[in-house]
Amino acid sequence: MTEVITAKPPSIQMTDNALTHVLALRAKQDKDLCLRVGVRQGGCSGMSYVMDFEDPSQIRADDEICDYSGFKLVCDRKSMLYVYGLVLDYSDAMIGGGFQFTNPNAAQSCGCGKSFAV
Repeated sequence: MTEVITAKPPSIQMTDNALTHVLALRAKQDKDLCLRVGVRQGGCSGMSYVMDFEDPSQIRADDEICDYSGFKLVCDRKSMLYVYGLVLDYSDAMIGGGFQFTNPNAAQSCGCGKSFAV
């Protein structure tokens, strides 16, 4: 009998649109950077999403790393409790465009979609 090995989906998923936009933003930085995603207290619903580029040397041993063909999305362990299964998308629509977070752990989200409560 052959063993079937299935690939585990990344803990945080990025749509093709989000990845394309993030890679374009990173190219403007002219550095090899990773994207750190997390949460912090604040926002109209209690917790808000944070994202920023950082040097890969800042990745900690307990960080969750999602690899997208060599590009790394990184999240700290505490934030991962709130964003596991998150889908990061990007839209260039005139109204409501930008990065969009679809979080299966959110019990409620604010109207702007940038903060949530669990």
